[in-house]
Amino acid sequence: MDPATLIGIFLAFAALFAMITLEGAHVTAILLPAPMILVFGATIAVGIASGTLKDFFSAMKALPGAFRGKLTPPQRVIDQVVSLAETARSKGILALEQEADKLTDPFLRRALQNIADGTDGDELRILLEDEIATREKENRTAAKFFMGLGGYAPTIGIIGTVVSLTHVLENLASPGELGPMIATAFVATLWGLLSANFLWLPIGMRLKRLGDLEVDRMTLLMEGALAVQAGSQPRILGERLRAMIPSGSGSGSGSGSGPATSAP
Repeated sequence: MDPATLIGIFLAFAALFAMITLEGAHVTAILLPAPMILVFGATIAVGIASGTLKDFFSAMKALPGAFRGKLTPPQRVIDQVVSLAETARSKGILALEQEADKLTDPFLRRALQNIADGTDGDELRILLEDEIATREKENRTAAKFFMGLGGYAPTIGIIGTVVSLTHVLENLASPGELGPMIATAFVATLWGLLSANFLWLPIGMRLKRLGDLEVDRMTLLMEGALAVQAGSQPRILGERLRAMIPSGSGSGSGSGSGPATSAP
């Protein structure tokens, strides 16, 4: 689990509350139900309106993953592929079908089953690339939904402020109440900006990053599986796969290192 999103959001709100406290204000001054309902409710509503219900449900399904951030070091992926290559060389290609039954990764399992069934290498590459492209599109849809919420929220906050200021103008005859009413009116704008920059945009960017890492992992598995099918020597295969990992972009486990990639 990678808790970067949870830590980042917590620290952001902690900094906000620290500022409010140091300014001598009270947190309850911004915890007003009316503007929060408008900003969060209307933002999600227009987000749904900007796409399809399927997009919305896909985004909600992907949301927990943004906070869990389950990652798999690429070296673990490489070790797994090299082990499969050793099995293929010592026991034959057909032995990969038994190895496939032990796997929990559906992408790699399907790849090995196709290899054992004698699928042509070019056809297998096309099949795996299509599956990667589909997964990439799904991940992009979820990230785009939350990025869209980040774009709508500030404007909806301004709408809430305009509505509240209209109410303020209706009470000009009571100058003693204008100060608190104006302050309350700007809470909607505050929550619009806060929700966009503290929640929606970070979540959208997080999902995009995790999606990119997942595609990298699947690409690594695809190249490894195709190399196993071609009869590559395990040691050379391991070196080739490690060369596909940018150095310094993350940490691995086992005998090497590389960027962490998302698990399925």
